[in-house]
Amino acid sequence: MQSTSQSGLTANIGRGILAGVAGTVVMTAFQKFIEMPITGRGDSYAPADFAERVLPVSPSTPQGRTQLNYVTHFSLGGMMWGTAYGIAANAGLSGQKAVHMVFATVYTGDVILNTALGLYRPTEWSTEDWIVDLVDKYVQAQATGLIFDRLLNPDPRS
Repeated sequence: MQSTSQSGLTANIGRGILAGVAGTVVMTAFQKFIEMPITGRGDSYAPADFAERVLPVSPSTPQGRTQLNYVTHFSLGGMMWGTAYGIAANAGLSGQKAVHMVFATVYTGDVILNTALGLYRPTEWSTEDWIVDLVDKYVQAQATGLIFDRLLNPDPRS
């Protein structure tokens, strides 16, 4: 039988994963409708690159690669951003404290992991590249936190 704290952690991680996927939807809409029209940046296939590096997958068509990109994009949003927010909530954090802790932790880990895998070269990024990456993922972190705290939190007092 699970302890109350273990079941609470599991429930918070589950809610976090849902919030992370929804936060990724918000970030994707922000990218498509606001950021990309302003910057002129095209679609990123970084999620597909990541999946192809760490999993035995190699889509044979452009459509297959696009599908892999979206599946990986939303999966990482739930598993990384959402799980981290659920753990933060379980530790008693919420609101901007939780969002900023999750953002700092997950963003740093994302850059380090992708750099170690040879997928990112942050020392070669322009100022615009850094700003776009930081802002897009900050939108994701904020949306994940807002959705978790306002829509999925069973304790409306927090």
